[in-house]
Amino acid sequence: MRLLLTSGGVSNPSIEAALVDLLGTPIAECDALCVPTAEWGHPYCTPASAWRFVAGRGGSPITGLGWRSVGLLELTALPSIGRDRWEPWVRAADVLLVDGGDATYLHHWLRESGLADLLPELTDTVWVGVSAGSMVMTPRIGTEFVEWDPPSGDDRTLGVVDFSIFPHLGMPENTMEAAETWAQQLDGPAYVIDDQTAIVVPGEGEVEVVSEGTWRHLPD
Repeated sequence: MRLLLTSGGVSNPSIEAALVDLLGTPIAECDALCVPTAEWGHPYCTPASAWRFVAGRGGSPITGLGWRSVGLLELTALPSIGRDRWEPWVRAADVLLVDGGDATYLHHWLRESGLADLLPELTDTVWVGVSAGSMVMTPRIGTEFVEWDPPSGDDRTLGVVDFSIFPHLGMPENTMEAAETWAQQLDGPAYVIDDQTAIVVPGEGEVEVVSEGTWRHLPD
């Protein structure tokens, strides 16, 4: 998949331009599916915050960018309806818009639903992650970001990319010093990004940082 891994969504013109480049066609000609599942695993998220994401009422409303169509894909429902029903919906989408919350909860339901197994085949699909929706693509998220009790008992996630992500740099608890401490527990490189920054992965082994804010690669 082509990845746009953000901290705070499509929050500035540079990130939006990167998204259009990944899509290869105007947003108005693309069909999207939004995935709110990670919200249910985080204690700070509520039914109201999930609705705001789906309705495009959040701070950086990625569902409200002007897509040709937007549908809802709730991963917790997929095992009960069967892959033969939901897989065509996913294959028909140009982009998956994946909200934040708890990345280990999202990881669990990506596996349980079967969507994780399908991802390698979606070579023409763009994944737009927000916070945990981005972190789930990394090998590990660090214990500081685990708010759910994953069956694995650890902080491992999909490992589609080979780096970790520390999001929301600049929030009161998300300081650069905290990021440096967080990175010490990880086995590989990491990006520390604020809500005006995105990591673009247009193909295997390709990584570009697009930012109108602050970011850092660890180790330097």
